[in-house]
This record gives sequence, structure tokens and C-alpha cells, in this order.
Amino acid sequence: MWYGIADLRPFEQYALFGVLFIAVLGLLYALFLRNQVLREDTGTPAMLKVWTAIKEGANAYLKRQLKTILPLIVLLTFCLFLSVYIVPVSHDAAERFSGLDPDKVKLIAAFGRAGAFILGAVFSLLVGQLGMRIAVDANVRVAAASRRSFGDALKIAYRAGTVTGMLTDGLGLFGGTIIFIIFGIAAPDALLGFGFGGTLLALFMRVGGGIYTKAADVGADLVGKVEAGIPEDDPRNPAVVADLVGDNVGDCAGMAADIFESYEVTIVSGLILGISLWRITGHHEWIVYPLLVRGIGVLCSIIGTYAVKDSNRTSGNAMKAIFKGYSISAIISVAIFGVLAYFYMQNVPGGWWRPFAVTTIGILLAISIDRLTEYFTGTDKKPVQEVKKATATGSATTILAGFAVGLESAVWTTIVLAGSIFLSVIIFGTIDGLTAAENFTFVLYGVAMTGIGMLTLTGNNVAMDSFGPIADNANGIGEMAWHDQNDEETKKARQIMADLDGVGNTTKAITKGVAIGSAVIAAVALFASYMVDVSNVQTLLNEAWKAAGEDKALALLSQVGIVVSNPSVFVGMLIGAALPWLFSSFAINAVNRAAGLIVLEVRRQFGLGVLEGKVAPDYTRAVGISTIAAQKELIVLATLGIISPILVGLSMGVEALGGFLAGIIVSGQLLAVFMSNAGGAWDNAKKVVEDEPADIAANTGKGSERHKASVVGDTVGDPLKDTAGPALNPLIKVVNMVAVIVAPIVVNYHNDYTPLGKVGWICVVIMLAILSWAILKSKAPAQDFTEMK
Repeated sequence: MWYGIADLRPFEQYALFGVLFIAVLGLLYALFLRNQVLREDTGTPAMLKVWTAIKEGANAYLKRQLKTILPLIVLLTFCLFLSVYIVPVSHDAAERFSGLDPDKVKLIAAFGRAGAFILGAVFSLLVGQLGMRIAVDANVRVAAASRRSFGDALKIAYRAGTVTGMLTDGLGLFGGTIIFIIFGIAAPDALLGFGFGGTLLALFMRVGGGIYTKAADVGADLVGKVEAGIPEDDPRNPAVVADLVGDNVGDCAGMAADIFESYEVTIVSGLILGISLWRITGHHEWIVYPLLVRGIGVLCSIIGTYAVKDSNRTSGNAMKAIFKGYSISAIISVAIFGVLAYFYMQNVPGGWWRPFAVTTIGILLAISIDRLTEYFTGTDKKPVQEVKKATATGSATTILAGFAVGLESAVWTTIVLAGSIFLSVIIFGTIDGLTAAENFTFVLYGVAMTGIGMLTLTGNNVAMDSFGPIADNANGIGEMAWHDQNDEETKKARQIMADLDGVGNTTKAITKGVAIGSAVIAAVALFASYMVDVSNVQTLLNEAWKAAGEDKALALLSQVGIVVSNPSVFVGMLIGAALPWLFSSFAINAVNRAAGLIVLEVRRQFGLGVLEGKVAPDYTRAVGISTIAAQKELIVLATLGIISPILVGLSMGVEALGGFLAGIIVSGQLLAVFMSNAGGAWDNAKKVVEDEPADIAANTGKGSERHKASVVGDTVGDPLKDTAGPALNPLIKVVNMVAVIVAPIVVNYHNDYTPLGKVGWICVVIMLAILSWAILKSKAPAQDFTEMK
């Protein structure tokens, strides 16, 4: 048959096409919600004027970003096509395309990997771009709805965010399923391309959007709120529109692409490890089960997200309504997982309960991280209240208190993640009758299924995240459009938007926690795929040497493992652990340079008389500065993620590269959680101070010394929580994905099977030169704002 699932039972074939149908259903649900949102009222001409400026700025940014990254995508497509030719034909590909000569099999695999890379990149781009556009279309409608009722504003904001969530669900599930249907057991070659495409685009969109949004935000706050003492969204501030644009390109486009790549990567690793278990046990269930779980997740997300509503007119509990929808999706998912596992996984080794248990642990892990992040960043929780108390004694104590919150939160999040992974070890590590290598593969499959379970409710998670910037933008549009109005209806609308904005800050922090946790689980699953992939190539080498009569053989990496006491492994681990710190330094410096340009521009316009009304603020100037500054940094930061694992692998070998991956996962996770939660605590502490009655004598509320200290803390935290911290998620996954792709090349190169020789060392020298260029580029002084058109 034309598709690669001919060997599956009829039920399994129909089930996979059913999963495809569910993926399409998720996309149709997104279209349905989009049409609902667009039918809502867009408000007054003043609101539309602000909204138009935001929309034009966001579109201009995305167009420029696309021009920046397209050349690199073309180059990497070519490299991925050629990468298949450097190694022998895999057992999976040879078996899937039996009857064809090896050259034709390689050609099919090369086109599959390159084509899947483009597909993954395009899907990631669509999720980010379409999700951002619906968020921009929704914010003015939320502002208009706030003049009617709290319930209407909440419904519009959350359903607009759900559009992005269902795009993530639908496209990710469709891509992974269609690739498996076409390629069958030969799918790993193509799936790696698919995952890498989504991962790379997410890195670009997360990094670029993060630099843009925080450059504008920091610049606007430092001059507007601290120096001039004007409100956050005062229309006289020339950087306020750039700040609102940044919420969309960072928290909507960037986060959507980030979670989409985790969604892709967990599917990729689950299917790769499922194929390994099929080879061990002969059961196709291990391959099909992850896709069925994901299909169930899409259906449950549709049910749960549509249940989010609040009938109150003047006030309500948005967080309660959102978490109610999440809980509904989670409960239904677990129930259906149990039924599916009981009837479908009944005959697999170890019993049906093991795959069900690890999938359920994934859902519980997502909920646990939700609750942990809410505790450390929620406005009514003790950590944020402690940061708020610290504002009474100045900026220094405020910053110290936020640092302490971030450091502690990283510890507890790590313990929860470690506990989840260890439970997978307990559950799958106790199956009788397996060899050590087989047992190892089962455990790794359990970790991958934990990741599958954790991202089952991706639709809900992304909806929660996009809700934040939509509410934030709606609040900004209202402040700018109604700054001279003080009637009762406007006061009510402002309070509704302030309440939704406060909840949005918490939901953004929560989904950042989920994104980091999913990145770690996805990276561990990819690390497992790396071990299996290296062992498969070593097996092929051993067979080739045996056929040639050579008396040598490699010990399979999946059996001997990676020994930390090996000096090269330890060196690789140290380098891997250091990479997130270097990357974060580059990202924060990029924000610092770009924010400096915004500060100078806002001061220049204030000097022309903008505050006094002598001249109108030029919003487009600040938008242009942020856009150009963000794009300048993209390639430099992406270079670190792509080049470093190749360089370590070629120069030091597969064991050192394994240590490198372990180092970046541990170090990157701790640093990402620390930065995200510290920044979230500073941000919400500022919100708490601003909600107090303004009384300069009592040192409370806006304009007080406490408020100024909280603004400084928030300004320090902004690039941590919205740029460097979240950007580590795609970095970790890019590095692991590149390592899995180049692992066969590294094995062959270090065992003289392919004629790389001097060419390999030339490649090492070239990559060292590229890394040196990137480091020097990151140290370059900021471009003068007068040079920017």
C-alpha cells in the first residue's frame, strides 16, 4: 500500500486516520472561535486608532523577522538533505523500503527529512503568526467588551487565546501523524527533520520576540514611569505602542511556537522509542499509543476550553474559571486514557497500567508546575507579598527579595521534575524478563510518555498564555483611548481590564513554568533518542566490520551508558552546563543595548515637547528601533544552539556529546526557572503596590518611593522572565535535536567508516571561527538610533 502502516491491524489503521480527523477538527474549532471573536464590537474610533498602530507594528516585525530567517532555513534544508548520505541505511528504512537499492532508500530518506523540516518550520511559523494576529484582533474587542461586562471580556480574551492553542494542537498532531502514516517504521529520519524545523523557528520567534518586547518595555518604563512619573500606558509616551506590540510578538508568537516545538519534540521522541520497543517486543501498540493519547488530548481541550466562562457583569474570578476549564480537560483525559490503555494495551509486556500511569503522571506534572508557579508568582501568595514588603526599603532589597524567590522556586520545580522522571524509572524498570538494554529502552519510553501526557492539554496551556498579552493589550488600549474620561462606565471598564490584566500576568507565568518543564522532559526524551540512535549506528558499524572480516566491535552506548568519570564526558558536561549562561548573557545584553536606544529616543521626543502637547509622539520610530535591534541579534544567538553540539561531537566524540546534553538540560532548567519566576515575582509585586491607594505621605500606591522601587525590580526582571528565561526552552531542545541528527555522523567520523578525515577537522576550525564571530558580535556596541530608518 502507499502508506507506511500496512502492517498494522485494521483497528490501528482506522484509529490513526481518526487521529488525523481529530487534528483537523481541532483546526476547525480554532476557525470557529476566530469567527466568534471577529464578530465582536471593535469599540470607538479612538480605540481603533491605537489598535491600528499595534497591528501595523506587529505585522512589520513579523515580516522583517521572516526575511531574516528564510536564508538560514534554506541552508539548513540543504544540510539536512545531505546529512542522510553520510551514514549507512538504517534497519528501519531498509525494512520499510525493502526491494529498493540502498541509494534509492537514502534518496527517499533525504527528501523525507528535508521535506519534514520545511513542514515543521512552516507549521511553527503558522502557529506563531496566526496566533499573534488573532491576539491583535482580539485585544480591542476585549477593551470594548469591558464596557459591557466582565464575563464578555473574559470570554473573548480566553477564546482568542484558545485559537492559538488549537492551532498548536492541530498542526502538531497532524504533522506527526501524517509523517508516520507515510513512512511507517522509517519515520524517525523524517520526524527528526520535522522536530528540528519547529524547534529552530521557535528559537527565532522566542528570542526575537523576547528582545523586542523587553527593549520596548524597559525603555518605556525607565523614562516614562521612573523619570517622568507618567502612567504605564500614557499615550504621550512614544514607546508605549512598541511595548504593546512586544506583548504580541513575544508572549503570543514566541510562546506559541515554543510550546508547539515541545509538542512536536515529544511526539518525535515517543515514536522513535516506540519503534525501538516494537523491535524488542513485536507490539505495534507502543508506536500507536502516543498518537492516540494526543488525539484524546485535543478532544478534551476542546471541551475544557469552551467551558471557560463567567456570568458576572462587574467583577469575577477569571483564574477560577480558567482553572475550572483546565481541570475538566484533565479529568476527562485521564478517564479516557484509562479506558484506552485497558482495552488497547492489554497484551503488551508489563501490562496496560504502566503506559497509563506514566501518561497520567505527565498530566499531574503539568498541574503541579502550574500550582508551584502560581505560588511563587501569584499576587496573593507569600513570596510576592515578601517582595512587596521589600519595596519599603528601596530598590536593592526589592531586587534581593526577587532573587531569593527565583532561586528557591528553581529548586522545588527541579524536585518535581526529577520525581516525575524517577516514577517512570520505577514503573517501567520493574518488568521481568528483560535484558539491561531492553529495560533501559522501556524506562526511556516511560519518560517520553510523561512528556506526551504533560502536553496533552496544550490547547488549554497556550490559551492561558495568550490570554495574558490579550488582556494586557486591552488594558493598554483602554488607558490610551480613555485617558481623558472619568465617568462611571469608564471606571468600571478600567477595573475589569485591570483585574483581567492581573490574572493574565499569573497565567503567563504559569505557562512559562509549563513550557520550561515540558522543555526538560522533551530534552530528556530526546537524550534517550540520542542514546538509542547512537547504538543503532554502532550496530550497523559492527555488522559492516564483521562482513568485511575486521576483528573489532563497538560496545553499544545504550548498554554501557555514559560514564561521568570519563574525563571527556565530564568536560562535555561542563561545557554544556556553561552554554545556557553564555546564551543568557547574550540575550540580556541584547535587551540592554536595544532598551538603551529606546530610552534615548523617548528622552529625545520628550525634549521636543511631547509631554506638554507641543508635538505628537512618534510611535513608529520606537517600533522601528525595537524591530531592527531584535533582528540583529537573532542569528548570533541561534548560532550557539546549532554549532555548539556539532563542534563538541566532532572534536570529542559521542560520549562527550552525551555529557554536553546532560549538562545543558540540568543547568538550563535551573537557570530558566530562576529567571522566569524571579521576574514574575517582581512584576506582580509592582502590580500589588500599584493597586494600593496612592498616598505619598504613607509611601503607598503609584508615585510613591515604594512604587519606584517596585518599577526598578520589574525592569530588572523583565529581560529575565520574558527574554533570557523563556528562550532557554528552545535552546535546550535545539541543542538536543541537533545532537540526535548529527549523532550518526559523529559515530562514523570517530570510527573511520566515512572519509571525513581532514575535512572533519576543517569543519571544526570553521565552526570555531563562527562561534568566535558570534561572541565578538555580541560584544559590539549598540547602533546609534539616528542610523535606524
